[in-house]
Amino acid sequence: MSEIENQQPPNIKNNPRIMKAWAVYDWANSVYSLVITSTIFPIYYSILTTAYEKKQYIAETKSWIDVPVRHMIKIFGNEYQPDAVYGYSLTISFFIVVLLSPFLSSLADTIGNKKSFLQFFCYLGATSCMGLAMFTGMHNVFLGLLFSITASVGFWGSLVFYNSFLPDIATRDKQDALSAKGYVYGYLGSVVLVVICLVLIQVFAKGAAQQLLFTRISFLLTGAWWFGFSQYTFKHLPQFGDVKEKLPKDLVLLNYKNIFKKHEEQGGFFEVLKDNMSFYKDIAKESFHELFKVGGVLFKDKNLKFFLSSFFFYSVGMQTIFLMATLFGKSEINLAQDKLIGTLLVIQIEAIIGAVIFSRLSRKIGNKNVISIAIVLWIVACLWAYFLNKENPTVEYQFYGVAAVVGLVMGGLQAMSRSTYSKLLPEDSMENTTYFSFYDVLEKIAIIIGTFIFATLIEHFNNMRIAALSMTLFFATGLILIRFLKVNMLKDRDTL
Repeated sequence: MSEIENQQPPNIKNNPRIMKAWAVYDWANSVYSLVITSTIFPIYYSILTTAYEKKQYIAETKSWIDVPVRHMIKIFGNEYQPDAVYGYSLTISFFIVVLLSPFLSSLADTIGNKKSFLQFFCYLGATSCMGLAMFTGMHNVFLGLLFSITASVGFWGSLVFYNSFLPDIATRDKQDALSAKGYVYGYLGSVVLVVICLVLIQVFAKGAAQQLLFTRISFLLTGAWWFGFSQYTFKHLPQFGDVKEKLPKDLVLLNYKNIFKKHEEQGGFFEVLKDNMSFYKDIAKESFHELFKVGGVLFKDKNLKFFLSSFFFYSVGMQTIFLMATLFGKSEINLAQDKLIGTLLVIQIEAIIGAVIFSRLSRKIGNKNVISIAIVLWIVACLWAYFLNKENPTVEYQFYGVAAVVGLVMGGLQAMSRSTYSKLLPEDSMENTTYFSFYDVLEKIAIIIGTFIFATLIEHFNNMRIAALSMTLFFATGLILIRFLKVNMLKDRDTL
């Protein structure tokens, strides 16, 4: 364990190389967010789950439009809408993250190797993206959904540890800018890869069959990109955690090399394994106890109480819409693939601009007001989406308008949320991983609720517009709660 302890440099805050390495992970992993979550995979999933398109005559415009007819997915004898099943699969992935992240973050703090856990989830996500290339049709749709779930667990699980490094490596006055820088790197990197994938699919592919083939190749490229660029982060980011003295002599399940030892000095392999299992069991108990304890501590602080409550409610809407936006454009508007991907690319570019603008605006009017403005714009977007009608001849341009609003506030609200929470935490705390685990668990519970409500409304009403409208209630609640946040006029927090 001394080796791990020695890996902790005495002065890591505001180190330019370390901060750059941290931000580069956004460049590496955000390709999942755009390629798999937002653009290419949802469209690919929609294509493979569409049986055929039928013609429908629109009297108002005196024209015919194509309406997709979807394959139903049978689960335990019941048939479900494929978009609803996709939403439920996301719910499952976030439920897994909620169960794992408290235990793993506590384990990382105990052993002092949270970078190792960041690596594990990174590699899980990257290999799962590559596995999506094996999803080829309705005959193996559950394989595709399985890799979609594990990729989501890898992505969101890694963010628990990634976000917790922010207060470790930057002082409060640098955290807004560094958080925004990470998002900017992420949006830029994801746009670069999506453009490469689009060139393969739209330019080099000859015919529909080759387009599907090159789409699967894009999943391989996504995993390779994530895996490859993250190596720079892992090279320069330090191990950081509160290393405890009492650990099993051989951590069998965390060090595969120890599995092949006889462990004669410790009473044999099974004795060591028993010691390990007892250790992990204690960690599991302590982790959830600590999570509730940390939650109690955080909610005793009025500012943190109102911020976290607000964050929970607006995350229900923000993250759910972000995850389901592509299927909305495909299913409700039946927007052509190239136009849909082009729109999402514009959203990414807008998100870069939004993250920078909101970061700078926060210095003038404060984080609370910037977050409030972003929530209001999200409400506008949800209401606008509800009134979209595919029979309206201008529906395509209205969809572009909704996308423009979403793009502007998406990056800004994410960056401001992360940095605002970071600045509200106790300074120089060794429990940053646990604090951010609580933050991430709260966000994931919000997503579980949001995706479940969204999928259930799709299944019940067969209408995604009603599902989108329901999210305004959560945004409105978040807006009310954030207004109770009191500006702390201490020198290092005067931007809240």
